[in-house]
Amino acid sequence: MKFATYLFFEGNCEEAFRYYNKVFGGEITAMIPHEGSPAEAHVPPEWKSKIMHACLEVDGAMLMASDSPPAQSSKPGGYSVSVNIDDPQEAERVFAALADGGETSMPMAETFWAQRFGMCKDRFGTPWMVNCAPAA
Repeated sequence: MKFATYLFFEGNCEEAFRYYNKVFGGEITAMIPHEGSPAEAHVPPEWKSKIMHACLEVDGAMLMASDSPPAQSSKPGGYSVSVNIDDPQEAERVFAALADGGETSMPMAETFWAQRFGMCKDRFGTPWMVNCAPAA
């Protein structure tokens, strides 16, 4: 069994996923707009170019998302996307990139459970927890 995170954006899914691709690397394996699909008839005309489904694959994990038209959108709460990174410098780099233009709720620091841990909400509104486990 594998779990994957699916995010919903308010029209900036493509921008967010291009940014996440720069931050995490990996490969965008899907960036499908509503236009040209059966879903096209179910979105307002100005949403046809918005993303119906996106997928970023990194090291065997998937982050997926879509744009959610305003009439169908609601702000979810009570979650964070957790990323575990083995190298402390890489964890610092990823955290800084995610926090850039967003809000930091817990600055990156050493904790009793991790070499580095931090929490932020990125510029797209996605909450993140970046964790770097203790050295073995």
